[in-house]
Amino acid sequence: MIFYPLLLSFVLSGLSLALAAPLDGRASGSQPHPEQVNHANALTASQSKTAPKHTPPAAPNCFPALGFTKPQTLPADNTNWWCDPATEYAFVGFSYEVTACQSREQLIQEFSDIRNHFNSRYVRLYGFCDREGFYDDIVEAAWENTLGIHALIWFGFDGSDIWISRRDTLLAALHANPKAKYVTRVLQFGSEPLFDNVLPHATLAAQVLAAKQNLSSLHIPVTVSELAYGYQERGGAQDVLDAIDSINIHMLPFFSQQASTSDQAWPLVENDLNWFIAHGNGKKIVQPNSPLAVADIPNEQGYYTLLDEHCEDLKAVVGGGIGWFAHIYSDNQEPGYGIYNSAMQLKFPFAPRTEC
Repeated sequence: MIFYPLLLSFVLSGLSLALAAPLDGRASGSQPHPEQVNHANALTASQSKTAPKHTPPAAPNCFPALGFTKPQTLPADNTNWWCDPATEYAFVGFSYEVTACQSREQLIQEFSDIRNHFNSRYVRLYGFCDREGFYDDIVEAAWENTLGIHALIWFGFDGSDIWISRRDTLLAALHANPKAKYVTRVLQFGSEPLFDNVLPHATLAAQVLAAKQNLSSLHIPVTVSELAYGYQERGGAQDVLDAIDSINIHMLPFFSQQASTSDQAWPLVENDLNWFIAHGNGKKIVQPNSPLAVADIPNEQGYYTLLDEHCEDLKAVVGGGIGWFAHIYSDNQEPGYGIYNSAMQLKFPFAPRTEC
């Protein structure tokens, strides 16, 4: 399933918090999103009466905060390793398509750009690479560049059972690689397994619970990447929402029957967010993004600008605020959807806020 520029992300801790009121003060549903097989989120400060000297705060001593310095050796465990989910809102990083099975060298180079050029904290994997040892290359590139990873068990769109071997391979890699638990923020089942009718929702919930048990010693949470409509068309699939540790929303205004241009997209974003707020039990939310009805470069840029302008709204959402990913890093990965074009040139200025 394709989703364009926006990926919102709730914190990955599964906190039990009181539900917030809907963003616009009302509950609202979502419009169906047709499948497209091409894969197609106020800081308060003390002020004196005299002009204060501003001292920049120290970099948070947590992974993968901007300015964080990695230790020379791995810590004893990762229980106090990750940043507080409440700090992980606004722009957090990129979706990154891996079907090309990039070499370790390319991963390191592009992850460096993702971190140092765009101030990213996370990379969200999309697609699949079945090459032996590939996730070890992902782990090394992420560790070297101080990036967290949203790992992925890819179902695909062909109805096959290959996701089972991908699940087993990834789970084994997470246990075998000593660095994996220090860079893997969450394990996703995706993409859109409910909407694509890959598994019945009860079976998917059971898979989530089994993966959580498998990864419990590594303290790696588990989620599902899914549309609001994927849940809604199955009666809400509350068993899946209850099983997951955090909520990874695919936000796809492009497929809404009300979609038009980027400057008109915020009510469509609110509709889906409000549904997840009402049904998500205060869990952290992450969001990948989609194109708009007018899918061109000005509207791609406009949609990211819209998200950046609503930083304070996204920060205020229950569960620690919403972080968003840009989908996707380069047109070489998903033609037409990248921040870079196929010649690796920026299609428009892109420097979204990472806090507000």
